[in-house]
Amino acid sequence: MDHYLELVIGAVFIHNILLARFLGNCPFLGVSKKMDTAVGMSGAVLFVLTLAGVITWAVDRFLLIPIGIGYVRTLAFILVIATLVQFVELFLRKSIPTLYKSLGIFLPLITTNCAVLGVAIINVQEELNLLETIVFSAASAAGFGLALVLFAGIRERFETAHVPKPMQGTGIGLVTAGLMALSFYAFKGMI
Repeated sequence: MDHYLELVIGAVFIHNILLARFLGNCPFLGVSKKMDTAVGMSGAVLFVLTLAGVITWAVDRFLLIPIGIGYVRTLAFILVIATLVQFVELFLRKSIPTLYKSLGIFLPLITTNCAVLGVAIINVQEELNLLETIVFSAASAAGFGLALVLFAGIRERFETAHVPKPMQGTGIGLVTAGLMALSFYAFKGMI
């Protein structure tokens, strides 16, 4: 049980996919201007990243390795993630149209989110078993969501704060992202 707790703490705080591994920065900077969009993106990433982690693990373990084509892993994972996002999008459009409308552009954005592919590759490289893959994938998505929501909260404060003219917009966003990465670096000695 301690191993899984370490996996969760490591994925959320110490090796945060956004702030320590620097994967998924495009949606981090792009959809973090408002809290509601950050929360929507976080939920969508949690669902897709966890499911993609499990499916890519199974594809690698039961298809690519047995037939000796592990070298096409990245291509296979990209195809799996794109297909998964399309199926999720179709399912939500038909079954839960209100949720589909609230997620809007977030589902197609997840297809190109390198954090999803990065976690799938990390799962395989670290040789995690199925349960570890599920825990690590979900915890990585939770870490992604935590960083995104915190960043959105800070960026919403910029609306009312005095920010010098040269730093407004992307400049203050990048400085803030750097400071957040430094603050998460403080968790490095936890485990």
